Amino acid sequence: MEFEAVIGLEVHIQLLTNTKIFCSCSTDFGAPPNTHICPVCMGMPGVLPVLNKKVLDYAIKLGLALNCKINKFSRFARKNYFYPDLPKGYQISQYELPILEGGHVEIFVNGEYKKIGLERIHMEEDAGKTIHRPDGSYVDFNRAGVPLLEIVSLPVMHSPQEAGEYLRSLRRIVRYLGICDGNMEEGSLRCDANVSIRPKGQTKLGTKTELKNMNSFRHVEKALEYEIQRQIEVVEDGGKIIQQTRLWDEKTGMTKPMRSKEEAYEYRYFPDPDLVPIFIDDEWIERIKDEVPELPRQKLERFVEEYGLKEEDARVLVEEKSLADYFEEAAKGYKKPQSIANWILSELLGYLNKENKNIEDTLIKPNHIRELVELIDSGLISGKIAKTVFGKMYETAKSPKQIVEEEGLVQITDRSQIEGIVDEVIKANPKAVEQYKSGKKNTIGFFVGQVMKKTKGKANPKLVNEILASKLEEL
Repeated sequence: MEFEAVIGLEVHIQLLTNTKIFCSCSTDFGAPPNTHICPVCMGMPGVLPVLNKKVLDYAIKLGLALNCKINKFSRFARKNYFYPDLPKGYQISQYELPILEGGHVEIFVNGEYKKIGLERIHMEEDAGKTIHRPDGSYVDFNRAGVPLLEIVSLPVMHSPQEAGEYLRSLRRIVRYLGICDGNMEEGSLRCDANVSIRPKGQTKLGTKTELKNMNSFRHVEKALEYEIQRQIEVVEDGGKIIQQTRLWDEKTGMTKPMRSKEEAYEYRYFPDPDLVPIFIDDEWIERIKDEVPELPRQKLERFVEEYGLKEEDARVLVEEKSLADYFEEAAKGYKKPQSIANWILSELLGYLNKENKNIEDTLIKPNHIRELVELIDSGLISGKIAKTVFGKMYETAKSPKQIVEEEGLVQITDRSQIEGIVDEVIKANPKAVEQYKSGKKNTIGFFVGQVMKKTKGKANPKLVNEILASKLEEL
């Protein structure tokens, strides 16, 4: 029997607000433990939460970007459970009246676009962080009360690859919107996966397991691959899938049972009596709509249409908004934007990736990329010399023109000068001349190499080839 996987993802994104969702404590990451806390986020008696309006703005912005229904009326609910990192004994979340419903995330997989439907998006506060050490377990409450949006997809993904691309697409969008930095390694984007299997062709959902402890896209894909295969083997052996939460173990490459999976009623949700309901009017939505930037898919299509870029190149450039902006600045007013893109993608990203750096870290100004391409196109330097110049640009932040002048790297285009060097090379290599005359025409490559060596790569390659071909044929 052939089985089909059914996957739904629950993604939590930490919002880039300066303060927490219900108090004025800082949200800065990496502060010493328990230094960004107050009576409100610690759940002390006699204090009341006050909603951070920026959280609502960011939720509306995401809803507009993902084509969600923005509920004009919503409210917070208390999600009751006991855990060491939850100081109040409940989490302020949303339940029956979330701020956003529906919508979709568009992914590109197997050469085509697919819309992954969303069930809902709601606001909630983060919990603290439990730290386990050999000498005991500790809780850092700095994270308690940090604002989150939980994005719940419909169970419409059928492969780990689709799930991975969904996460990448979602991260691109929230980064473009400027509402979350999307750093999984710092916990600002976290993902739980619900997965089940069913015989192919059936529509009824099987018993699901929830997967946790996945802190990279690759871990999500690997955990899903393992869990799907595990469930298939259980069913084929005559067993039954147990509804449970399982932890991904990176070291063993396996998922391990953690606890039985809770149902919603076990959390005893009820409206939070300390927070008033939320009313959103059309004017508010229109104001936020003006703040929504051009999104990755729209930018990709524009890069292909406006700049004539190859789609695969445009796809890489729009991966990060800062990289796309860098390209646009570099290509401004230049007739060959594809050449600009080539240098950014092959050379600049090559250097940055080697040092594990981002585009923001480069010393090279965007207009210096354009200047370098102009030097090549004008014939002042060759492509080979340009690579040398680029290396010095990367190290020093100098302009290509300055480097070319200082290093004396201007390309030799004087025909008579090149002819003289070609004559010397031919005279010094009689054996190679005989080989060429005997029909081994590819020997011309040897002569080109010798000329370039003599000129330290400065001779115009096109002119060198032309002169060599002419002189060798005359012999």
